[in-house]
Amino acid sequence: MEEKKYIEPLYEDEEYDEIDIMELLRKLFSEWRLILKWCGIAAVVGLVIGFSIPKEYTVESKMAPESVAKGAGGSLGSLASLAGISLGSMSSDDAVYPDLYPDIMKSTPFIVELFPVQVDFKHKKELMSADYYTYLKEYTRSPWWSGVISAPFKALGWFMGLFREKTEPVEGYADLNPKELTEEQEEIAKSIRKSIALSVDKKTSVLVLTVTAQDPKVAAKISEEAIVRLQTYVTNYRTEKSRQDLEYYETLYEEAKTAYFTSQQNYASYVDRNQGVILQRVKTEQERLQNEMNLNYQLYNACAQQVQTARAKVQQETPVFTIINPPQVPLKRSKPSKVTILIACMFLGAMAGAVWVLWGRDIRANVKKKDEE
Repeated sequence: MEEKKYIEPLYEDEEYDEIDIMELLRKLFSEWRLILKWCGIAAVVGLVIGFSIPKEYTVESKMAPESVAKGAGGSLGSLASLAGISLGSMSSDDAVYPDLYPDIMKSTPFIVELFPVQVDFKHKKELMSADYYTYLKEYTRSPWWSGVISAPFKALGWFMGLFREKTEPVEGYADLNPKELTEEQEEIAKSIRKSIALSVDKKTSVLVLTVTAQDPKVAAKISEEAIVRLQTYVTNYRTEKSRQDLEYYETLYEEAKTAYFTSQQNYASYVDRNQGVILQRVKTEQERLQNEMNLNYQLYNACAQQVQTARAKVQQETPVFTIINPPQVPLKRSKPSKVTILIACMFLGAMAGAVWVLWGRDIRANVKKKDEE
């Protein structure tokens, strides 16, 4: 048998371009003055950016809301049972979970409630006071480049406005309709949404509220108001049905009370007028008035129990918010970090200079050479 011989395949020699790291480093080191110049230019740009961004202060608060299923047990149920009141029919589940609180705080009705909040702030080293809407509109600064970027859009809007039906612009929030905001009101609402953030810890359900403003006192004040309004909203939602029931039972109670007192007076007056009378019709009328008085008393007593039950239910469904970390006026700004901006710009400048030294000049020389040819 013939033996099969293994023949190695023939490959063509391929050329690979290898990058000489040492050569690149030598090239960079030889042009260190140019790279340093790029870093200097980038540092100047970083300083301009850092000093152009307005200072902002952030207040962080933490809350622990009550979020449990509301049953008939507990100390409140024990006290109610001593008075002959049953809370067994009150069991219900909380429909507003802490996960929904961030959406509530971002909603338009919640945001517009912050418009009239009075805030104290410093403007050009002068203490001033104004509502939050006016503060955001007239006393907050923006980087200079925001005006440059928005200028074309403003010009386009002005040009398009020439062909639209002219309407008188509405300024302020005197005629506020949360369902139909004006352009100015919508811009202020967007600014508030950007400055307020609420997060929920999935494990502990702790709420972390952060409010950012260009004045530290404003940030602390808005943080306090946001917490109060969130508590009010959740409390009103969870107790709305119970409060309506309480009002209804109180109305029935007053009617039953009036009817009982009236029947009691009628019975007493009739008995006083017929002292010593032994006629049967007198006794019959007296028994009728007494039965009417007893019936009204039973109704009066039942309504009084219903009122106490409704009051207990309102108290039971009122949520409790524990403020773990209350709002505090910050002493240091949260942003911008001028050091971070400066380092980032110098790093980008060094990278740009290195790219120019290694490849940029060669590419430009090749393009120029092709143009000359």
